[in-house]
Amino acid sequence: MSERFENPSQAEICLRLRQIRTIAVVGLSPKANRPSYCVAQALQGFGYRIVPVRPALDEVLGEQAWPDLHAVPGPIDLVDVFRAPEHVDAIVDACIELKVPALWLQDGVVNEAAALRARAAGIWVVMDRCIYRDYLACGALFNTAD
Repeated sequence: MSERFENPSQAEICLRLRQIRTIAVVGLSPKANRPSYCVAQALQGFGYRIVPVRPALDEVLGEQAWPDLHAVPGPIDLVDVFRAPEHVDAIVDACIELKVPALWLQDGVVNEAAALRARAAGIWVVMDRCIYRDYLACGALFNTAD
């Protein structure tokens, strides 16, 4: 029987969300009515640095956009994916090559084999969950002093 992917516990998710600073958002739309835009804008409001990753765009949410993860300068703490599941394998390949420590596949982005491959490479992975909703669920943790 093959291994099944399981998300980290809520406590682990909250701890990671408290530690990260820079989030590369793959598939970030420039359209304000799209979920990727709304989530990234909210994350900015929570104090995270957003790095848009989408070809053919110059900027989104006041941040310079990059065509792919390899083009992003500087360290990335987490890659947040708003792409169809069939694109996740290539994103995982890039995360492994770049030694990105964490990968988040948003609601509906399910590629169990790729998630397991990322985890086997040492990447912390969340799949089929909304980072915005999880941030809100962790709210009490963020309101306490360090």
